[in-house]
Amino acid sequence: MSSVVSLAEISRGVSRSGWLDSIIKGDCVAALEALPDNSVDVVFADPPYNLQLGGSLHRPDQSLVDAVDDEWDQFVSFEAYDAFTRAWLLACRRVLKPTGTLWVIGSYHNIFRVGATLQDLNFWILNDIIWRKTNPMPNFKGRRFQNAHETLIWASPSAKGKGYTFNYDALKASNDDVQMRSDWLFPICSGGERLKGDDGKKAHPTQKPEALLARILMASTKPGDIVLDPFFGSGTTGAVAKRLGRHFVGIEREQAYIDAASERIAAVEPLGKATLSVMTGKKAEPRVAFNTLIESGMIKPGTVLTDARRRHSAIVRADGTVASGGDAGSIHRLGAKVQGLDACNGWTFWHYDDGTSLRPIDDLRAVIRSDMAKIN
Repeated sequence: MSSVVSLAEISRGVSRSGWLDSIIKGDCVAALEALPDNSVDVVFADPPYNLQLGGSLHRPDQSLVDAVDDEWDQFVSFEAYDAFTRAWLLACRRVLKPTGTLWVIGSYHNIFRVGATLQDLNFWILNDIIWRKTNPMPNFKGRRFQNAHETLIWASPSAKGKGYTFNYDALKASNDDVQMRSDWLFPICSGGERLKGDDGKKAHPTQKPEALLARILMASTKPGDIVLDPFFGSGTTGAVAKRLGRHFVGIEREQAYIDAASERIAAVEPLGKATLSVMTGKKAEPRVAFNTLIESGMIKPGTVLTDARRRHSAIVRADGTVASGGDAGSIHRLGAKVQGLDACNGWTFWHYDDGTSLRPIDDLRAVIRSDMAKIN
C-alpha cells in the first residue's frame, strides 16, 4: 500500500522521504502550500470539470447514465470555479522547479477557463494536446455533436522557463521516426483497467487511461523525476509513475479514492533500469565550446585543421578561434567562409590528424561529453 500523509504531518515538516511516493490526504491548495518550494519536476492536474449538469441523463431505453454528479465537481458559479482554479495553479507554480512543466486536462466545460487563467498568471503555454477517444460515450439526446475528445494544456511556469524536459528524439523514434503530433488517439478507461468497488460500480467516475499518462510522463520526465498530481483520484498518475521509475506525490481528500489508489499502486511492479533508459539526440547533449578542447589539452594552439579532403586548412589560435589566410573566426564561421556558404557545422567540417588518419574534431567533443556524464 502507498503511504498516506496527513496535512498535519506535512505542516510539521516531514522529511522529503516522508511525502515522496505518498498520498497526502486533504484539500489540494492547503496540501500544496505545505510542500517545499521548487520541489517537483512535473505537475499533472485533472481538476473538477464543473460539468454543470442540470438533471439526470437517460439513454434512449430510459436507463440512467452514470454521469459525474459528485459534490466535488460542483461549484456555485463560474466565478467560484475561476477563483479555485487560480488558487491551485498559483500553488502548483510555487512547488514546480524552474525547469518544470504543468499538464492540465479538461473538457469544453472548463478547459478554456483554465487556459485563460494560466495566461492571466503568466504561465507559458507550450502545446495544447487533443486526446481523441476511440470509444467515446454517445450523445444520447442527439442534440449536439458527440463529445469525442478532451484537451490537455502543457505549460511552463513562465515564458522565461528554460531547460524543461522534452524527450523529442525518443518520441520521434517510437513514432516510426515521425515527429509526435499534438493529437493522440487512446480509448477511454474500460475493461480490466477500470477500478470497481465490491458493488461492481466504478471506483472513480473520471479515471484516465494509463496509456495517456504514460505518453505524458515519457514525453516530459526522466527516470527519478518527481510528478505531482493535486487531484489524485484513483491514482493513475502514481501507478504509471511507479512503473516508469518516476516518483509521485498525490493529493486527495476522499478516503474511498485514497484506499483504491493505494491498493492499485501497491500492485505495480517497476520496470528495470535498462528498460527505462531514455533515448536522447544531439539537442539534449550538454554544450561544449571549442575552447574547452584547447583548455583540456586535446587540441593545442598551432594545430592545423583541415576538411576531410584536405582542400581547406586553418590554424588553431590560443584564444579559441581558427584562422585561414586573412580570415579568422569561430570553427563554424570560418568553415562557412572558406566554402563560400552561409552556415557550417564546424564540428563535423574540421578534422585533425591523429597520426594515422583524419578525424572530425566532433570526436574530441564526444570524449568531453562522456567525461561530463560520468561526473554527473
